Order: sequence, then structure tokens, then C-alpha cells
Amino acid sequence: MCPGSSFDIMKILILNGPNLNFQGRRERSVYGSATFGEYLPELQRRYPELQIEMMQSNIEGELIDALHRAENLYDGVAFNAGGYTHTSVALRDAVSAIGIPVVEVHISSPEAREEFRHRSLLAGVVRGSIAGFGLDSYRLAVEALTEIIKSTPIC
Repeated sequence: MCPGSSFDIMKILILNGPNLNFQGRRERSVYGSATFGEYLPELQRRYPELQIEMMQSNIEGELIDALHRAENLYDGVAFNAGGYTHTSVALRDAVSAIGIPVVEVHISSPEAREEFRHRSLLAGVVRGSIAGFGLDSYRLAVEALTEIIKSTPIC
């Protein structure tokens, strides 16, 4: 941040991709039993100085549109692209095109799972990746984004 500048309130979007609407009921041994609807208010209470919003879509084009809009509405994005992480060049291009930091998030550890999950197409264009800490991966991403945004000159 430039000297003397400040945010009224830092805005972070948590953007969730396909099948994350089933968080809490899908593969509980991998993803846990808490829903994102239960977790988000906890995260918002923990960081009252931030405006944290969430969007989820199973549709690739909607995720791309959300990333495009985010550039004008948010200071950063915590992005769990779900299965699109390993397949979507279009999402990679959308992340690359916007001028705000994006941190890749995974609830599970892709490296500890099936081989096809070991490669992230987003890894080369995000500021960093956080994986394997359950829903707490989102908290870690919010903290990382907060530090990235604070240290990024805006003048």
C-alpha cells in the first residue's frame, strides 16, 4: 500500500466451483461434514474488518464472469475451482486477465489424491495455493490475501 492510502473496508470474494454446493455431505472422509454455509459466518465473525462474500457455481462460464466482475468489486479472490482446477484453460486465462490477487484454495490435498488431481492449471497464474487444511484452507487464504493486498502499492 502507498503511504497515506487506506481501504474503507477490504473486500474478499470466496469463489467456489463445481460440487462445492455439496460441501458437508459429499465424501465426508475427504471434505469433512461442515457445510460452507455453516463456515462462512464463522469466517466473517473472525474478520469483522473485512467484507467476505461467497459465490458458488457449477458452471464454468459463471465462474469466469464472476472473476471478471471481481476485478471491479473486490480486492482479492480466494478461489476453489474444484475439478476445473485440473481441466480449465479458460479459468486460468480469466485469473490471468484480472488485476487483483487470486489465491487457489483446496479443502483436501490434491497431491494426496488421484494422479489426475496432481496438476493445477491455475498454479502458474495465482499468487499462491493453500490445500489440505479442510475448510480452514479458506481462513489461511483470507489471511494470505489480506497480507498481499496490504503490501501491494495502489498508487
